Amino acid sequence: MPMGCNMGPMQERTGRQVTGFVLMGGKSLRMGSDKALLRLATGETLLDRAVATLRAVADSVLLVGPAKEYSGLWRGEIVEDVYAERGPLGGIHAALRHSTSELNFVLAVDLPHVTRALIEYLVDQARASNALVMVARIDGKLQPLCAVYRREFAAVAGEVLASGENAVHRAIERASLRMLTDEELHAAGFGGELFANVNTPEEFEKLRPWQTTAR
Repeated sequence: MPMGCNMGPMQERTGRQVTGFVLMGGKSLRMGSDKALLRLATGETLLDRAVATLRAVADSVLLVGPAKEYSGLWRGEIVEDVYAERGPLGGIHAALRHSTSELNFVLAVDLPHVTRALIEYLVDQARASNALVMVARIDGKLQPLCAVYRREFAAVAGEVLASGENAVHRAIERASLRMLTDEELHAAGFGGELFANVNTPEEFEKLRPWQTTAR
């Protein structure tokens, strides 16, 4: 079995009409190696965990990244950026252009604390809103790499990318937006630590002993 592919068969469709997209880790310069292949104490890689968590909620899961790098690790579909080397915004744009679902959950591969319950909560909030983007704001900072996007946001992202901007927040601030506050998240039982990512070897070593069955 290819490395990092112990993910099992595709789970039955949930009927939620949500597509999940895992944004791969890019160059991972601060980590020094591909974050997606880092292995937790549970035995699963960060890629394994992101896919399994999304599969518990989404109808289908796709990777967003260079096919030549990940085709040997992933039997499913890989979406490549239209605007290459433009960071997460380029990945979000590519994902939404490819999607046929109204709601799309975008999750960065380096957010291992994200749980099924959190994703379900964000999707439910998105369903109750007409906003193009459903995103949490933790300590004043938006969390666009664990968020729900309507397919129409692809046009907004494309305009921003075409103008030469790469920052996700530049696109988000042009779209209709529903921001979940710290207070709303805490009231629903979710802490800001769920959005913590892993950028350096030191951060990963602190994470490595961590194990959880939460999804």
